[in-house]
Amino acid sequence: MPQGEHIELHRKRHGQKFDHHERKRKKEAREVHKRSQFAQTVRGLKSKIYTKKRHAEKASMKKTIAMHQERDNKHKAEDGAKAGAVPAYLLDREQVERAKVLSNTVKQKRKEKAGKWEVPLPKVRPVAEDEMFRVLKSGKRKKKSWKRMVTKVTFVGQGFTRKPPKYERFIRPSGLRMNKAHVTHPELKTTFNLEIIGVKKNPNGQSYTSLGVITKGTVIEVNVSELGLVTPGGKVVWGKYAQGTPRHCP
Repeated sequence: MPQGEHIELHRKRHGQKFDHHERKRKKEAREVHKRSQFAQTVRGLKSKIYTKKRHAEKASMKKTIAMHQERDNKHKAEDGAKAGAVPAYLLDREQVERAKVLSNTVKQKRKEKAGKWEVPLPKVRPVAEDEMFRVLKSGKRKKKSWKRMVTKVTFVGQGFTRKPPKYERFIRPSGLRMNKAHVTHPELKTTFNLEIIGVKKNPNGQSYTSLGVITKGTVIEVNVSELGLVTPGGKVVWGKYAQGTPRHCP
């Protein structure tokens, strides 16, 4: 093993803190204020170097956003009569062609981060923590109450092994662990039993998403390779998103 991968190895073995993603998000949010304070207080040569660097960053960001922004791009039609052209009196004075500019990867990532999908259930009732978890008493005299048992359906990967009892805070019972889901195709009106690849977004929060909890409105990714779906380019579609609806989720 390379010398510098001890942190990754530790994460693989023991996982991360329950509030890791929340703390990371808050740290990133605070970073803007720290940067602003530094920019206001820095003086001299450091200030000039920092200003030049920020200017270059902002310019590249503006270029990227302008280049990849999703919008209707209007432009004049090319002159010259085409085959089967319509007489001028039947046309408007100025002919306009519309070309859809494809969305960029940056914008797509933003949408994914915000969880913007067109789904059957755009709004769902939030699930209370008491409903989601059951407190488990542990220790010799059952006085410790830091363990929680998940009471909803969960998904875990194929190579999943439970942590030792000393380190396992969230217990996902084997009876509630699912690796297949009944997915109904909206156009074909047919239901298929497909393998779950992963939990993409749980509307109740990032912590439930990382635990793989599937509740109403949860967006999951399923393996559709058996259905033989093909893209316009001729490639086989491997995974597609599906949402847990009231009939299937507790």
